[in-house]
Amino acid sequence: MDSFEINKIVAAVLMVALLVIGIGKLSDVIFHVEKPETPGYSVEVETVTTTSTSGTTKEKDIIDIAALMAMGDVAHGEKVFKKCAACHSIVKGGKNAIGPALYNVVGRKVGVIEDYKYSKALVAYDKNWTFEELNGFLIKPAKWIKGTKMAYAGLRKEKDRASVIKYLNENSDSPLTLP
Repeated sequence: MDSFEINKIVAAVLMVALLVIGIGKLSDVIFHVEKPETPGYSVEVETVTTTSTSGTTKEKDIIDIAALMAMGDVAHGEKVFKKCAACHSIVKGGKNAIGPALYNVVGRKVGVIEDYKYSKALVAYDKNWTFEELNGFLIKPAKWIKGTKMAYAGLRKEKDRASVIKYLNENSDSPLTLP
């Protein structure tokens, strides 16, 4: 193949590219569409605004915790908890590891185990580990309590979160009644 043939091929490719770009620009001019100022429909999400002790405001989606907990299964929670077991112990009298021991965690005040060094955010978080708090924290810990040392990405599936919460509740001296 000589250089004249190669020049014709390159010219043809460039001509097609310019033609496609030109047609696109021309069609934008001919068929100009203005975007509406207001959308055709709006989606409303019910939110609750709360103020934490540090003075920051959070918006939390309202969740039917009873329906969420109905999805859970203790046996499934034990399987899912194996991800957590790398950093947390769940046995009675278990030692703290990278994370604090989680026996009796449901209903307990956040950040109160004396021989574990919590982040300042968890110490200042003046709440108890309720079913709702655990659910929100397990979705994405760093988003739920800003400044926490826990670098876990979270549990996206509702069934997984509900199952882990049920499993944590069962591993207690006095499990709370489910909502």
